[in-house]
Amino acid sequence: MAKYTPMIEQYLKIKAQAPDAFLFFRLGDFYELFFEDAQLAAEELEITLTGRGGGTEERIPMCGVPYHSANTYIERLIEKGYKVAICEQVEDPSSAKGVVRREIIRFVTPGTVMEESMLTDQENNFLVSVVQSHSLYSLSAVDLSTGEIHLTELQDLSSLLDEILSYQPKELLVEHALLDREDIGTMLQKRYRVVVTPFSVEETQFEGLQKKVEGQFPTFHQECSTVGLKKGLVTLYAYLQNTQKRSLGHLQRLHRYDAKQYMMLDEVARRNLELTITMGEGKKRGSLLGLLDQSVTAMGSRLLKKWLDKPLLRIEEIQNRQDVVAAYLEHLLLLDDVRAGLKNVYDLERLAARISYGSATARDLVALHRSLVAIPDLKNLLRQLPSKRIHSLLVEIDECVDLQTYISKAIVADPPLSVKEGGIIQAGYHEQLDQYRDVQKNGKQWIATLEQQERNRTGIKSLKIGYNRIFGYYIEISRSNLRNLPEGLYERKQTLANAERFITPELKQKEQLILDASEKSMDLEYELFCGVRNHLATHIGRLQKLAEQIAELDVLHAFAKVSAEGQYVRPEVHAGDEMVVVAGRHPVVEALARDDQEFIANDVELNHQSRQLYLITGPNMAGKSTYMRQVALITILSQIGCFVPARSARISLTDRIFTRIGAADDLVGGRSTFMVEMAETCQALREATSRSLILLDEVGRGTSTYDGLALAHAIVEYIHDHVGAKTLFSTHYHELTQLDQKLERLVNVHAKCIEKDGKVVFLHRIVSGGADRSYGIHVAELAGLPTTVIQRAKVILERLEVGNSESAVACAASIQVNSGHIPEIHEEPIVYQTDDPDGQLSLFDFGGAAKKSREREVAHETEREIVDAEQRSEAKWSSSRPVAEEEVLSAILQFDLMNQTPFQTMQFVLELKKKLLK
Repeated sequence: MAKYTPMIEQYLKIKAQAPDAFLFFRLGDFYELFFEDAQLAAEELEITLTGRGGGTEERIPMCGVPYHSANTYIERLIEKGYKVAICEQVEDPSSAKGVVRREIIRFVTPGTVMEESMLTDQENNFLVSVVQSHSLYSLSAVDLSTGEIHLTELQDLSSLLDEILSYQPKELLVEHALLDREDIGTMLQKRYRVVVTPFSVEETQFEGLQKKVEGQFPTFHQECSTVGLKKGLVTLYAYLQNTQKRSLGHLQRLHRYDAKQYMMLDEVARRNLELTITMGEGKKRGSLLGLLDQSVTAMGSRLLKKWLDKPLLRIEEIQNRQDVVAAYLEHLLLLDDVRAGLKNVYDLERLAARISYGSATARDLVALHRSLVAIPDLKNLLRQLPSKRIHSLLVEIDECVDLQTYISKAIVADPPLSVKEGGIIQAGYHEQLDQYRDVQKNGKQWIATLEQQERNRTGIKSLKIGYNRIFGYYIEISRSNLRNLPEGLYERKQTLANAERFITPELKQKEQLILDASEKSMDLEYELFCGVRNHLATHIGRLQKLAEQIAELDVLHAFAKVSAEGQYVRPEVHAGDEMVVVAGRHPVVEALARDDQEFIANDVELNHQSRQLYLITGPNMAGKSTYMRQVALITILSQIGCFVPARSARISLTDRIFTRIGAADDLVGGRSTFMVEMAETCQALREATSRSLILLDEVGRGTSTYDGLALAHAIVEYIHDHVGAKTLFSTHYHELTQLDQKLERLVNVHAKCIEKDGKVVFLHRIVSGGADRSYGIHVAELAGLPTTVIQRAKVILERLEVGNSESAVACAASIQVNSGHIPEIHEEPIVYQTDDPDGQLSLFDFGGAAKKSREREVAHETEREIVDAEQRSEAKWSSSRPVAEEEVLSAILQFDLMNQTPFQTMQFVLELKKKLLK
C-alpha cells in the first residue's frame, strides 16, 4: 500500500466522509482538490490541472481555487448538479502540532443552497424527500432559504411523481429501499435532470432524531399524525443536519396538506398550458406566470407560483381572494400607492432565514429595518380598502416595532459589506467599543501632531510618518535630507533607494496602543454584531408570519393590476356542473399581441346535460388550440382567485385538467410521438372524473388514417358514455362530426375560415357546426412552401377527391344493381375499415368487440356482393358491347361529373348499365 504524507492521509480520511461530493480542502489562501476530484473539477471549471508530491513516486493530480472567490466556482458546480463539501482549518496553525486539524463544516448541494448569488429571487429552491410506509408514499418538501416545509401522503406512484414535479425540486432524497424497487429516481434524473440522492435513517438513530424534530417543531404531532409523515420529516431533517452542521432554527413552519384539496395539474398539463415557462424556449415570459407576476416583492412572486401550481377547490377561500382583488380594483389610484409601498419591503422570508442560519450580513439587517419601517405606512393605505379580508389581515399583522428600534440602535445606516472589519455598530451602543474607537481616533490625531512636531524639530519639511503591516508606524526621511538629521536622534529601521525609515520608542509605544484598540475594536464589533443577529433569530417566527401576510397582499395586488390592465371580470365559481364563458380570451396571447391586432373572443358553454363534449374541427392556424387552452387557463385563473379575461364567466369547480396538445417524441423514455400521445390520452380516460376538464388536440394523427380515425371515434364515445368529463376534442377527421346524431351531449363547433381570391382567411371565430374543409394546402402556402410544390399538391388533391367520389359512386351503384334499390342510411353513420382491425382498436374496445365484429362481417359480405355484381356485369358487357359501345362512350364523354349530385351520378350510371344489359 502506498505511503502518503500526513496531509494527504488527512485528506483521504476526510474525503471518505464525502464520496459523492467535491472536497474543497483548505490550504492557506486556497481550496485544493486532489485525485479524481481534481481531474473532474479542472474539466468542469476549466481551470489548470497540476500535481504535487504526496509521498509516492507519482505526483498526485491537484487543482485549486482562491478561497475568497470560491463561491463563484461552487456555484458553477452546483448548477451542473454536483455537490461540494467545504473542509476548513479548525485550529490555529501557529499553535498546531503536526498537521492542522481540518473538518467538513458544510455540504453545499443543489437542494441546500443558501448563498444569495446561487438563488433566484422569484423562485423557491426545494429539496424533496420521499419515503414509503406500508402502501403510502410520504413526501416532504423544504426550501432551506425560506424555512418552509410542506408534507403530504399519496397512494400511488403516478400521483407521487406529479406531486414531486409540482415543486420542481433541485434535489430529491429517496430512501434506499424505495430506490431499489422503483425507477422513479432514474427517470427523474434523466428526464427532468433532478439530482437524486439516496438517503435513509438507520433504525437505531430514528428515535433520537425524532426527539430533536419534536423539539424543533411545536406542531410536530399535530401535523405528522401518521407513521409515514413522521418518517418523512425525520429523514429530511437528518439530511439537513448532516449537510449543514449548524442551526436550523428558521425551520419552524410545517404545512401538511391533502393533494386532493387542490386542482390536480400534472407535469403534462403544466407544460402544455405553459403555466410557468413556455414550451419552446423554456422562459417565464410568454407563460401564464409571466403575465400574472406583477408582484413587487420576491416572496410575493414565489407565493404566486405556488398558487398557480395548486389552484383551490374551496369556494369560500376563492371568494376571499376575489374580494380583495375587487377591493383593489374599486380604488385604482390607491392600488398604485400600495405598489409603491410594497417596493420598500425586502425579501423578509430569506432575510429571516439568513439571520437564523448565521449568514446574514449587517446590510441584511439594515434591509430588514427598512422593511419594518415601511409596514405601518402600508397598513394605513390598506385600511382605506373596503374589504373584510384585508381588514382581518391588517389586524393580524405584527409591525415588529421593537425589532425595528433594536436594529436602528445597534447597526449603522450604511454598513460595510464585511462583518469582520468594523464600522458596523452604532456609536453609543456599547461603552467599551466607544473607548476603543476614541483611542483610535485620538491616536491618529496624535500621529498627525507628532509629524508636525518632528518637522519643526529637524527642519525637514518633507518628513512624514507612515504605516505598513510589516513595520507598523515609521518616520520617513528622503536621502537628500539625511545630512540635516542629527546623529542618533532616531533608530534606523529600513533603508530604501531614495529614503531611510526610522522609529522612536515613543512612536512604537503609541503604535501598540492604537493597534491594540483597533484589533480589539474589530473583534468586539463582530461579537456585538453576532449578538444582535442572534437576538433577532429568536423572533424568526414573527418575521416569517409577517412575510406570509405581505406576500399574500402582494399577490392579490398583482391580480388586481393584471385584471385592471386586461379588463378582466370576476367569475362566479360554483359547485355545479355548468361552465359558461361569454367572450372569453386567451390571457397570454392577448397580452403579447401587437397593438394593431385585436384578439377575437369566443364563447364556451359546457354542462353534463346537453353540452358535455365539444368536437372542434377546422384548419390548422385557425385557433383551435388557442381556444382550448384559453378555456383551461380561464378555469385555472378562476380557481386561484384571479379575475378572468371575458365579458362574463360562470365556472364550475374543476378537480383536474388533462391535456393532450402538441406532438413530441420522448427520446429519453424511448417513446414515439404516437406512444406519448396514447399514454397521455390513456391517463385522461383512466383518471378523469365528471368534474374534470379534458383537452384532446388531434388525437390519432400519429398513426395511419384508418387507425387514427377509429381510435378518435372510440375515445370520443368512451368520454361521452363512461367518463362524463367536460371535454374539448379537436380533430381533422371530419367524419367524426356525424357523431352528434348518435351522442346526445356532443356538440359540433368549428374554427371559421373563408376563402377569398384563392387565399384562406382565418377568422379565429369558434362557431356551431362542423367544418367542411381543412385548407391544408392553403396553410402550407402561408408557411412558404415553393409554388411548384403547392401547385402540384392542388392537382393531386383534385384527383384524389375525384377518385374518392367515383369510388363511392361505383360502390353505391353496385349495391343498387345487386339489391334492386338504393340502401337507406345505416343506424351507425360511420363504418370504419382497417387493414388490422384487431390491432390498436382493441386498446379502446370498451365492451363493443361483438358489435365491431358484426360490422366487419357486414362489410365483407357487401364487398363480396359488389364483386359478384361486377363479374355478372362484365359477362353481359362482353356480349352486348358491340351493340351499345358507341352510345355509352358518347354519353360518358358528354356527362359533366363535377357539376352533378351524387344521386344524379348514381342514376346516370344505372341508366348506362341498363343499356348495356339489354
